[in-house]
Amino acid sequence: MRIAMVSPLYESVPPKLYGGTERVVSYLTEELVRLGHDVTLFASGDSQTTARLISPCPTSLRLWKDSKDHIVHHVLMVEKVYQMAKGFDVIHFNIDYLHYPLFRRCSTPHVTTLHGRLDHQDQFPLYWEFKEMPVVSISNAQRKPVPWLNWAGTVYHGLPEGLYAFHETSGKYLAFIGRISPEKRPDRAIQIAERASMPLLIAAKVDKADKAYYEEVIRPMLKNPYVEFLGEIGEKEKDDFLGNAYALLFPIDWPEPFGLVMIEAMACGTPVIAWRHGSVPEVIDHGVTGLIVDDMDQAVKAVEEVGKLSRLTCRRTFEERFNVTRMAQDYLEIYARLIEEKKPMLKAV
Repeated sequence: MRIAMVSPLYESVPPKLYGGTERVVSYLTEELVRLGHDVTLFASGDSQTTARLISPCPTSLRLWKDSKDHIVHHVLMVEKVYQMAKGFDVIHFNIDYLHYPLFRRCSTPHVTTLHGRLDHQDQFPLYWEFKEMPVVSISNAQRKPVPWLNWAGTVYHGLPEGLYAFHETSGKYLAFIGRISPEKRPDRAIQIAERASMPLLIAAKVDKADKAYYEEVIRPMLKNPYVEFLGEIGEKEKDDFLGNAYALLFPIDWPEPFGLVMIEAMACGTPVIAWRHGSVPEVIDHGVTGLIVDDMDQAVKAVEEVGKLSRLTCRRTFEERFNVTRMAQDYLEIYARLIEEKKPMLKAV
């Protein structure tokens, strides 16, 4: 199958440090190539891939200091994909809705994975206008605000089985990883660690948009003797960081579309303590791969209980439910169905 994979340009594929969407795009692209498909990846020039790489910009936009208008490069990329569209059997977009006006007029089968939250009111008129566009959700919970969309399926993220090593022995610290932002609630993680009298290691980046939150709310809390702030870490450091942890804290306060870090922890054998929001009940099997909580008291109690969970079961659940081959096969089924649905339309034209 000739597949075009279209990635955001803000980070490379895979990203050098933080970047969930680009990381998933990388895993999927490499697995599709491994399975024998002809894949063309549209991504930044510093991306690393076994697919054919086409780049509208020399480096990821977050790291390109000379780039002031990031939309320009995405528009140029969408135009390039459109020019080449007839050479593909299917096009897989991962750039939200930027391509919608052009590709609703394109005869080549295409699908868009929506990676973000879908509950913002100003998005609703756009999604209603383009409600025929085939889209994929990364959890069933993500769909709830916009049930009228043309859902082609739900595909949970998957990781290569060899990406993270299984750590059989439980560590002695709690882990928090991702972004320092109000919706991720690192303040809750710090409070949990203090009340449970257990060390907390925080590996997270601070975006410009969250700088004030970090300075005003989180930075003063980092003086807590139970807390160590490591800053942003890369893929190489993540294995030991997650694998050597007692548990991952995922104290979110927003409708999380998926939560890649939860399955990264499971791959290491590390159970998760997570708030009941968004995709959490779909990803975490309560009492098996982690504990799902609704308030701070439950979270503190969960720290006492989570050590009883089997780390081997966490790993095996990851292998069964969240491996990259399963993700690729799920997408291939959707591609094949979309191609089949397009055939009568193409004959009519």
